[in-house]
Amino acid sequence: MKIYQEIKQFLSRCEAENKPAIIAIVGPTASGKTALSLKIAHEINGEIISADSRQVYKYMDIGTDKLHESKMEGIKHHLIDIIDPSEQFTLSDYKRLAIKAINEIHRRKKIPILCGGTGLYINAIIQNYQVPVVSPQYDLRQELARYYEEHGAQALHDMLKERDPEAANQIHPNNVTYVIRALEINIAGNQNKKNVTGEQEFAVFVVGIDWSREVLYERINRRVDDLIGNGLLNEVKSLFMRGYNEKMPSMSSIGYQELIEFLSGNVTLEQAIENIKKNTRNYCKRQQTWFRRYRDIHWLDGQNLQEYLSKQSSRCRYSEKTGI
Repeated sequence: MKIYQEIKQFLSRCEAENKPAIIAIVGPTASGKTALSLKIAHEINGEIISADSRQVYKYMDIGTDKLHESKMEGIKHHLIDIIDPSEQFTLSDYKRLAIKAINEIHRRKKIPILCGGTGLYINAIIQNYQVPVVSPQYDLRQELARYYEEHGAQALHDMLKERDPEAANQIHPNNVTYVIRALEINIAGNQNKKNVTGEQEFAVFVVGIDWSREVLYERINRRVDDLIGNGLLNEVKSLFMRGYNEKMPSMSSIGYQELIEFLSGNVTLEQAIENIKKNTRNYCKRQQTWFRRYRDIHWLDGQNLQEYLSKQSSRCRYSEKTGI
């Protein structure tokens, strides 16, 4: 594909200019980021750094659609399964660990590839977000957490919207951890959570995958059906058996929250599945809006990418059978 040549030319320029380089692969849920990241990693001797705010959690494999180790094709992956579902994980945590991984990959003379759909994580690296320095306010966090438990995620988000509309516009109501942190910064630091950018640390080549909304929605619906078929409901039950509960920020993830509603007897299983599809489609729209704001991005048509990857896969199977 042409994109491989463009990336290699970019890397050659960076090497000539002695600039540390990273590749970023972005796009909405179910757009094909994982498959493309593996192909590019093979082409440029890369390692993949997840930019997914839910794949950091252990034991949450099916609902976050993690790539099983057996399907990683020997490519090293970073920032997957690194924290317990009961733990807090902030944007600052992500940036610190991602920068550490990037530097380690560069020291191994390989190319870091950011891959994911969490726009804040991507921006924190490629735009060098300067995360506000407000020390943790544990009493305030507990107070906000109690408010969330009593009134729900939307009420908490409405509080943020009233105090800091810009931050509220960037954070989904279900991402309770980020909502609480933004409120914490606003209240304790007496400032809004502005994502101030610093001088870029790396040269960045961003690849975006674009689908028509209708086709993407079909892909999302099929993916949700696959997740259910692969045992997502049992995964939610197993998390409860491990002692985790619906009040933990990790459990506010799409797929988990809807099935918790089913297990609580509030909706039927069919309604829960339809709600997962609807909420995923809504999230997808926000992702598309986010990434379309990027100025320097190389867009790939999703249909063309899918056809290319299918042909490559067929060739690999043919080669395995015939030895060619």
